[in-house]
Amino acid sequence: MGISSLARSIADSPTLRLNEEARQLRERGEPVLHLGIGEPGNPAPPAAIRGATARLARGDVKYAPTDGLPSLKQAIVRYTEANYGRRVSPANVIVSAGAKQALYNLLFAILDPQDEVVLLAPHWVSYPEMVRMVRGVPVVVAPPPGGFLPRLEDIERAVTPATRAIIVNSPNNPSGAVYPAELIESLVRLAERRGLYLVADDIYHRLVFDGREAAPAWRFATGEPDGSRIVVINGVSKLYGMTGFRIGWAVASRELVGVMSNVQSQTTTCCSPVMQAGAEAALDGDQDVIEDLRRTMQENRDVMLAELALLPGVRTVKPGGTFYCLPDFSAYRRDSIELSRFLLEQALVVTVPGREFGMEGHLRLSYTGSAAEIREAIARIRWALDPCTPAEIRVGSKTRVRDWT
Repeated sequence: MGISSLARSIADSPTLRLNEEARQLRERGEPVLHLGIGEPGNPAPPAAIRGATARLARGDVKYAPTDGLPSLKQAIVRYTEANYGRRVSPANVIVSAGAKQALYNLLFAILDPQDEVVLLAPHWVSYPEMVRMVRGVPVVVAPPPGGFLPRLEDIERAVTPATRAIIVNSPNNPSGAVYPAELIESLVRLAERRGLYLVADDIYHRLVFDGREAAPAWRFATGEPDGSRIVVINGVSKLYGMTGFRIGWAVASRELVGVMSNVQSQTTTCCSPVMQAGAEAALDGDQDVIEDLRRTMQENRDVMLAELALLPGVRTVKPGGTFYCLPDFSAYRRDSIELSRFLLEQALVVTVPGREFGMEGHLRLSYTGSAAEIREAIARIRWALDPCTPAEIRVGSKTRVRDWT
């Protein structure tokens, strides 16, 4: 049908695919529980709703500047100084349709065909596909067995003359791992020494538990933003519960922001000014909403860990942040895609296969739902996998019988 080989090579999003399957089951009246979604259940901040509504009420819904509304960029400048201790200029900021577009624009701007990008597994599912979409080559560095923290020596070995960037996501999706400050500093030094971009995907940077801190790469950078190859990707989706607003941003050197703006001008032109007004209001509004979400996610994490501990053979590393954990289910089935589908069909629980994150045998489980939903979902998983549980279970108004086929 004339489809390009590049387009054919790009995989669909496993998360969105599972979301669609779950939606269809729910439409048939099945009581599906969703542990796969990376979306907090908290409503958008009232300030964000008021900001977007006021802009809409004025009828001010025309084209916005390609790189973002000046007032939103000023809010991002203030946010950056407050949370990173770095002063940047509005010229260092580009606003995009979510952090995902900001990251894609960046990769388009810095990669030529066959250039390499080092990804640290477990990695977000879209990183490899985005690199391939701009004809680059993803190079995945796996962590030592039983953990989620990469070794610096393995990262250094992965860097070649073709390497252009390293992507760091801490706190990490899908594992919840928080990289130690020593590792972040070493990566900054490596990037500076080798002339690489260090891309800090900081979308979860304030969702950290147990009194810990996610060390920002900028803390260890030498020089000012315009002379730095550190790029910070962020947005309002996760921390503020504003996933549908689709507002993210990148903070980088003026030169790089200028090129990314050119890319954006030829693709999406600009972001909705209504959504930008909502994002600005969230950044300038009551920040207690973030602490409320962080506290709830920490409590939910503890519930999930307690429930998973009751499932024999499952090994779980305690997440230090985000709203995910990545238990090892390989004692039951090594093929995580097969296991994820089995749990959806048998237990009506949505999970995400670890293979998509570079960690076969694992499943990503999200604890963004209520504590009761988490307990029920893990109880269903335990029923489906553990032969010591009864062969039947009551799910909603129906009795389900375990089928090992």
